[in-house]
Amino acid sequence: MTALLEFEQVSVRYALRGSTNGLRPRTVDALQDVSLDLTEGGRLGVVGESGSGKSTLARVALGFVPARTGRVLWRGGEVGYDDRRALRALRREMQVVFQDPFGSLDPRMTAGQAIAEALHALSVEQVRSAEARVRVEASLDEVGLPATLADRYPHELSGGQCQRVAIARATIVRPRLLICDEAVSALDVSVQAQVVNLLRDLSDRHRMALLFISHNLAVVRHLCDDIAVLCQGRVVERGDRRRIFEAPQHLYTRALLAAVPEPEPEPSRG
Repeated sequence: MTALLEFEQVSVRYALRGSTNGLRPRTVDALQDVSLDLTEGGRLGVVGESGSGKSTLARVALGFVPARTGRVLWRGGEVGYDDRRALRALRREMQVVFQDPFGSLDPRMTAGQAIAEALHALSVEQVRSAEARVRVEASLDEVGLPATLADRYPHELSGGQCQRVAIARATIVRPRLLICDEAVSALDVSVQAQVVNLLRDLSDRHRMALLFISHNLAVVRHLCDDIAVLCQGRVVERGDRRRIFEAPQHLYTRALLAAVPEPEPEPSRG
């Protein structure tokens, strides 16, 4: 089966600010020869500590950060990030939800306007206003929000509601892939579970692949089928969910799992 998204030996190097002093600038390797693939409808979780390169991987896929070496393939063909027409077509099929539910929405736009803007910008055909309203309301309903929220601004919504709006905006054009970059980490635990279940339902319903980037292993275990572990910009382990959690091979993976807090047992009554 041809992979939907592939990273082939991708490396990214950042120059550190304020580190020259007339000398050769200092650099940091955010990604080093990363090779990963994600199949149609699959759910790949990418885990690791802060600074491991997880978010950089997402930004390379989206074209926000150029790869120093290597290449990105989409449905078997190399992505040409310099081709504006090809990049616009890619945006219809690859969307993203970021960490900050408030910061990702324009405070001057209502929820309905934000979702409609994505619809008009990414649709292949021109969408009439009446049709757009219907599709916006259907999209809100799909993420569990009432149509009345279409006329509210971000500051009038909770964090969980804002993130659902962001998901509706990202999925209204039915992308093949949704990249979630710490998409639930800023939410309350109870809301996290609701949003994760929503992402699973949308993925199943539309056969939409997920590239789910997170430091929360419990969330990744619940949502993802396969898991890749990043450490200092390198993939140190990759496998299906069961093997990674039940029989991790790499010491770093074992350390990550060991750091997951276990619920304290209730004290015995005697």
